Amino acid sequence: MTTAEVEIGQIVKSKQGRDKGKIYLVLEIVSGDYVLLVDGDTRKINNPKKKKIKHLMVYNSKINDIIEKLKQESLDDFFIKKSLAPFKS
Repeated sequence: MTTAEVEIGQIVKSKQGRDKGKIYLVLEIVSGDYVLLVDGDTRKINNPKKKKIKHLMVYNSKINDIIEKLKQESLDDFFIKKSLAPFKS
């Protein structure tokens, strides 16, 4: 898996590590191998999780409002948590 397959606002699920099975939102692409993830609950915007892309299962779903909200600096943890709720079981 490469960064070309992962975009900002993409919904992902952790496949490896202590957070295995958790649903996250891609906040930022750090490099070719790493992304920053948030879930609005345990991983908030001010403390995102850095994770290797190869340890993620990428969903086809994307939250398009994320990029606009990032530009306007109006993105908050509640919005992220609410947006990810349908993906959590």
